[in-house]
Amino acid sequence: MDIKIGNDWDEILSEETDKPYFKKIEEFVEREYREYVVYPPKSLIFASMKYVPFADVKAVIVGQDPYINPGQANGLAFAVGDGVALPPSLKNIYKEIESDLGISMSGKNGELTGWAKQGVLLLNATLTVRAGSSNAHANCGWQEFTDSVIRKLGAREKPLVFILWGRNAQAKEALVARHHCIIKSAHPSPMSAHNGFFGSRPFSGANAFLTSHGMAPIDWSEVTAVERPSYYDGTGKIFRG
Repeated sequence: MDIKIGNDWDEILSEETDKPYFKKIEEFVEREYREYVVYPPKSLIFASMKYVPFADVKAVIVGQDPYINPGQANGLAFAVGDGVALPPSLKNIYKEIESDLGISMSGKNGELTGWAKQGVLLLNATLTVRAGSSNAHANCGWQEFTDSVIRKLGAREKPLVFILWGRNAQAKEALVARHHCIIKSAHPSPMSAHNGFFGSRPFSGANAFLTSHGMAPIDWSEVTAVERPSYYDGTGKIFRG
């Protein structure tokens, strides 16, 4: 498993990736890719951090694990490859953007690379999954690793926004220092969106915090990056580098 991210994350996480538990993750993941269909494509396991260097993170959205169906997972939490139908949770996220910001998301794809290029770290707590089996990799060690990612961001002096949807994501609040902005609500899944996600206005809340600290707001309507990293071809299926 290639763990070279290609930006400042490599140095920040070097101590973590040398730990025994991470070596066990590598062994487990390599075996899973050999024996089963696993998502996302191996080149995209660390895509969220490849897009957003540590120093450039302005907001973090925490997901659970990658989508389990073919062609969906592109390495960014809640996102799918261009041309792939929007999953239910992402449809609800777009509905809340429309309600919160008064902008139309009609016809938008689910790539979310445009968010990432603006500094939104779309981080799944578990970075891989076996096809058709949600949470199949939840106990292999990934969550210890992604907790370390959140902890390092949570200790950063420069403030940022943490958007935590659902109980699992909200448990990460304990890893974050108090000078950051924490936005919490129900998960956007159809099973819970009407229990506090709709009407929570996380997008305007995030932008208000960013602008109050002298940072540019996120254009949440910009879901596709004009320029993508060389390893990404926009389909969620073919990667280079």
